[in-house]
Amino acid sequence: MKVGDKGRPKGIWRKLLPHEEQQVRQDITDKCPEQLKLAFALWTRQAVQVLIKQNYSVDLTLQAVGKYLKRWGFSPQKPIRRAYERNDERVRVWLQNEYLAIASKAKKENAEIHWGDETGLRSDDVNGRSYSPKGKTPVQKVKETPEKLNMVSTITNRGQMCFMFYKENMTAQLMIKFLKRLIRSCKRKVILILDNLRVHHSKMLQKWLAENKAFIEVFFLPSYSPDLKPDEILNSNLKQAISRKPESRRKGELAKHAKAHMQSIQKRPEHIKSFFQKESVRYAS
Repeated sequence: MKVGDKGRPKGIWRKLLPHEEQQVRQDITDKCPEQLKLAFALWTRQAVQVLIKQNYSVDLTLQAVGKYLKRWGFSPQKPIRRAYERNDERVRVWLQNEYLAIASKAKKENAEIHWGDETGLRSDDVNGRSYSPKGKTPVQKVKETPEKLNMVSTITNRGQMCFMFYKENMTAQLMIKFLKRLIRSCKRKVILILDNLRVHHSKMLQKWLAENKAFIEVFFLPSYSPDLKPDEILNSNLKQAISRKPESRRKGELAKHAKAHMQSIQKRPEHIKSFFQKESVRYAS
């Protein structure tokens, strides 16, 4: 038995048998604590400690649990939030079959694939931290009635982007107005991938799409799968840019700042392409 730097035999803290270690690793990888009837939301050291105690009657200190996790190649990471309603098998089928068919169709018809989404902005959406004397919490003054603005946009993995701002709720008429603008901005047929917002399935929009199938076709992502939308990253980029600015005090300032930022991005195709490098949307690159 080898001796460590401090004279303690290496491996003396190990109390799990090899097959038990393998099962614990598999449980942490494939399941969440709730599925194993553990009163934890995430796989913390405490949760793993309870799992091992519950299944193998082995008492480990949190330090020992941490050593196991490190040796297994596990590290603490911020989890991706996903809806309970999400069907992972449906997502897998969409990625492996349906999206490949969409991509094949686009290639065959010499069409370009766009990913679309809507988002909302508020003039008082200022995030981050502010320095202030210890013990004195900084105060952010906001307007009683903040200005609001919505945006619908599309991006492609070739660095193209189209966007439109609006103040009311999204309707079929507004969506058709945007799609007409999108078609005019493109030299080829558009294949557009959207989420399942109710208005996207409206009878009016579906009728218009059927009449304009030579210019544009729409396909839908699996339900509850926002992480598959590259356009979500564009939305996040815009919101971060707006939140770093002082709150808009004058009417129209929010729209002015948002438009300027979007036009700046539009001039940088390589920046738009970078939105497709996130692991969850790399399938679309």
